[in-house]
Amino acid sequence: MHVNGMTSFPPPVSRDRVIWEFPKCYSPEASLQLKKDWNSGTRAACKDRAARHQPWDRQKMSKVVVVGDVNVGKTCLINRFCKDVFERDYKATIGVDFEIERFQICGAPFSLQIWDTAGQEKFKCIASAYYRGAQVIITVFDMADIKSLDHTRQWLEEAMRENEPGSCFVFLVGTKNDLLPSEERQRTEKDGVRIAAEMHAEFWAVSAKSGENVQSFFSRVAALAFEQCIQKDTDDDVPVSIGRGAAIKPDRANLEEGPVQDTKRGCC
Repeated sequence: MHVNGMTSFPPPVSRDRVIWEFPKCYSPEASLQLKKDWNSGTRAACKDRAARHQPWDRQKMSKVVVVGDVNVGKTCLINRFCKDVFERDYKATIGVDFEIERFQICGAPFSLQIWDTAGQEKFKCIASAYYRGAQVIITVFDMADIKSLDHTRQWLEEAMRENEPGSCFVFLVGTKNDLLPSEERQRTEKDGVRIAAEMHAEFWAVSAKSGENVQSFFSRVAALAFEQCIQKDTDDDVPVSIGRGAAIKPDRANLEEGPVQDTKRGCC
């Protein structure tokens, strides 16, 4: 970035956004990624950049879409991670909104563009157009409302209609685990693990109120998305594999203009 003829650099990321070790899943039986380290391609690409003392000239970014019923805690989950706040007063998301979180992974800059979509039926047509191009789909349910778990399959199906099969990491996230007594929580987690297996997803139980597992969860999301970017560059034979991919433009004006509609697809 150049400002008045001078090169400026973005501020360093916070310490909790720096990732060197591959983040583990808190519940091994729910994990689809049982490996304990970065794959060889990722490590080789990072070592190559370090050996050449080559700067990252463009930041990688992955699109994350968060879907689920109204009032399951999607916005609270995102706000706890991005702003470290918990708001008790419920305010329904209108249409879509997004946050961008910067990381440093294996020494490389990387960002997640996290899209918060409305759970209300009247906003589904607006929100669904923003599912396109997702690298990660997070389906959220309220652990204190088992009906919202039953609806997660439909939310995933709707999100995947806008994306190629097998192109996304899928997570099933149960929120508000602080509201359940221990025995009920364990039963609900078992149900979540079972549904996640059917969805080919990884299950996490979190609490936006206490912050339990929120940081670890999004670190896991970032690490897997980062590795996917590296793998894609390697498969495409990109000479410098990290930092030169096309970024998703975080332009809020796009929200005002609205998405390009697919005339072949029915809506509402």
